[in-house]
Formats: sequence, C-alpha cells, structure tokens
Amino acid sequence: MSSLSIGYMLMLLAFLCFAAMDTTAKWLVSAAMPALQVVWLRYFVHFLCTVVVYVPRYGWQIGRSNKPGLQTLRALFLLCATAFNFTALQYLPLTTTVAIFFVAPLTVCLLSIPVLGEKVGIKRLLAVFGGFLGVLIIIEPWSQQFNPYALLAIVAMLCASGYFVMSRVIAGVDSNATVQFFVAGVASVLMAPVALNVWQWPADLKTWLLAILIGSLGMLGHSVLTRAHQLAEASVLAPTVYSQAVYIAIFSWLVFGQAPNLQTILGTLIIVASGLFIWFRERQLQADEV
Repeated sequence: MSSLSIGYMLMLLAFLCFAAMDTTAKWLVSAAMPALQVVWLRYFVHFLCTVVVYVPRYGWQIGRSNKPGLQTLRALFLLCATAFNFTALQYLPLTTTVAIFFVAPLTVCLLSIPVLGEKVGIKRLLAVFGGFLGVLIIIEPWSQQFNPYALLAIVAMLCASGYFVMSRVIAGVDSNATVQFFVAGVASVLMAPVALNVWQWPADLKTWLLAILIGSLGMLGHSVLTRAHQLAEASVLAPTVYSQAVYIAIFSWLVFGQAPNLQTILGTLIIVASGLFIWFRERQLQADEV
C-alpha cells in the first residue's frame, strides 16, 4: 500500500476520532455535566496520555520548545475553540456545529493574507464568501428560528482558524511530542481552577468512561493526523476534513435521533463546495509554480 493511501486512511481515522469526541462532549453536556468541566477533562486526559506515551521515550525534554511563546498561543487558540464549541453543543445539533466548523479552512485562506503574506485571487475570495453564505443559510439569522447560540459555534470556528494559521507559522519547529505536550498541558493548567469551580462528579460508570474517552480520542486523533502529514502533503490530504460531515450525521442520528434539516444540508453542501474549490485552486497554483 502506498504512503498516500495510508495517509488518507489515517486522516479518515483522525476525523472519526474528532467526530466521536464531539459526540461524546455533546452527550456529557446534555447529561448536565458543565461544559467547561468537559473541556478540562478533554485536555487533562489528553495530557496524561501524552506523558504516558512520550515521557518514557524522550523524557521531560518534550516540554522544551524552540518557540514556546508561539506554541502557547497556538494552544490557547485551540483551547478557546474547544470551550466555545462544547458550550455550543449544549444548545445546537452536532450537524450544525460541524457545518459551521467547515468554514475554518475558508477563514484560514483570508487570514493567510495578513499573517502569512500569501496572495489570494478573486476566485478564492469569492469561494470564501460563498462559504460564509452557506453559514447564513444554516443559522438563518433573519428568521424567528434563529438560535443565538450559533454565534458560539462561529466564535469557535474563528478560534480554530487561528489555531490552523499558527500551525502553519510554526510547522516543523518542534516534535510531535512537544506539540502534544503544549496543546494539552497549557489547557489543563489554565482550565483546572475553572473546572474545579463548576465540578460535578460523574453520576455513573458510563459517564466516567465517556469522560476518560473524550481526552483519549483527542490524543489519538491529533497523533494520527500528525503521522498522516508525515506520509503525504497537507494540500493533498485537506479534503478528508469533510468526512466529518458523514461521521457526524451518523452519530447524530444514532445517538441523539437528530437528522440534519434541509437548511443544514444545503448550507453544508455550499460550504464543502467552496472549500473544495479553494483546495483545487491551491493545488493548481502549486502545479503551475513547479
């Protein structure tokens, strides 16, 4: 099997982990566990897994970064994205939050202009605005059915976009072990006092297991995703992000009995089409430069 094929399979596994993590988070917050407690559990268990997996092999040197400030900023972006997303999951269907998340690659395209100094043509700009149109169709801000908690999902998406941009800025600066250490460690430390302030003990064994599972899924997903990018170019693997739409639709239906409505389906299709156009355009430009 080729490296590219393995890379695709690993990416599909990574996004399956992320979809399962969001599903688990929604189940926990729906079971009356405070969203910020769930956020802390997601990162604390992730941090414990990082220590168990990497410290015996590399020692505590994994906590030393060549760019600690940038790694910390990147971790803060992801923490904020998770906090807003998990809070939004209390009030919104999974299919809605993940559809809004799909705008992140489009927002990254915009942010790459001032932050990374990249040039973005009119065609890609139009695709970005097409993606934002898809979000408007999903949340329907003009209708009486508008749910203001959708704004939390939008803020989560913007924070995730900052995380992705920072990932480009510091790509290759540190090892995967150090990246995992910062992502999980910074969030664990900052969220600990908040989580203790709102703490509610899990009511039963199932809730305990899900609380442990959520961080394990985060660790596995990020590790698998990193390995996939070692086997194939990020630009080639990028479209696999939309596999989450399928995973989330299945989990939402099986676990919560919620199927996406017509507006969500239509908006998601527009967002995905816009994202795929930008991906195709970037690949085309790269090929022209060779």
